[in-house]
Amino acid sequence: MSRPRLTRLLPVVLAAATAAVLAACGNGTASGNASGAGGGDGAAGRTIRMAYQAFPSGDLIVKNKGWLEQALPGYTIKWIKFDSGASVNTAFVAKSVDIAAIGSSPVARGLSAPLNIPYQVAFVLDVAGDNEALVARDGSGISSITDLRGKKVATPFASTAHYSLLAALDKAGVPESEVNLVDLEPQDILASWTRGDIDAAYVWLPTLEEIKKTGKTLITSRELATAGKPTLDLGVVSTAFAEAHPDAVDAWRKVEARALDLIATDIDAAAEAVGAELNLSKEEAKAQLSQGVFLKPADLASPEWLGTPGKVGKLAQNLVSAAQFLKDQQKIDAVPDLATVERAIYTRGLPDVLAP
Repeated sequence: MSRPRLTRLLPVVLAAATAAVLAACGNGTASGNASGAGGGDGAAGRTIRMAYQAFPSGDLIVKNKGWLEQALPGYTIKWIKFDSGASVNTAFVAKSVDIAAIGSSPVARGLSAPLNIPYQVAFVLDVAGDNEALVARDGSGISSITDLRGKKVATPFASTAHYSLLAALDKAGVPESEVNLVDLEPQDILASWTRGDIDAAYVWLPTLEEIKKTGKTLITSRELATAGKPTLDLGVVSTAFAEAHPDAVDAWRKVEARALDLIATDIDAAAEAVGAELNLSKEEAKAQLSQGVFLKPADLASPEWLGTPGKVGKLAQNLVSAAQFLKDQQKIDAVPDLATVERAIYTRGLPDVLAP
């Protein structure tokens, strides 16, 4: 199905979505001033608004165990749930969040025109592996990606899954115009899947695990990464907040690193925390965590990822490449140059801040 260019609709979509985010999250001054940073006296003036998503990650461990609250007793930590990176970007535009878990494709969009969101990448939560995949529903008649022509395929638009779906179609030589793409959030994908309203979906855990029970996996994000289209879940912080509260950002990165260590050294404890957040058993959460790729904290400061002050890592080039692909697919207006993206990689204090 042919669709108008997304960028032409962005002003209208952003206006409506921003209004919705403002209604849900306040007027963007919950942290004390328009910068999204603390300011003022008392806990009310020192609130950190954390945008999280319900996928298996160290971020859920931090939330479940209250580690950030313990590390920053002088702040009020407000956790706000979002269903996709697109809605997280809208919240940043509305200045309604300070720190967020968000996919690399939405970040590439956010750093590109017309959004140009002033935020910085400060952490790598995970590298997408088998925890994101394209699945065809049993009975749909789909056995390969080329069979998607004329079929209804759902994914959350402007997400890493959407990016990977476009990459999978491109790799298979299937024009996007020949597929009926539907924009659905993960919980809506599951409902539509159950009703038989869609033929296939590209989505992440835990929804992915549910649809796989009655479907066939066509390709995973791990396979696409091998083919040169990797996706990641990142931790980003608004530039204004990072400038006003660098010590709070350091504390957040330290507890996120602690969560990565827990996944590596005590998967049962990690799974118990993640399971509690996702309403899964420990064994179910353990199985889902095993499908992602989690870096060691020290690796984040390596040349392959964030890098160090004065020497930004290859993550910046990864985001530029993602933006170029999105531009080629006519999803954004322009690709930011490498220098612009490098300035959006937050390397302050690395690697010391990630040391045990």
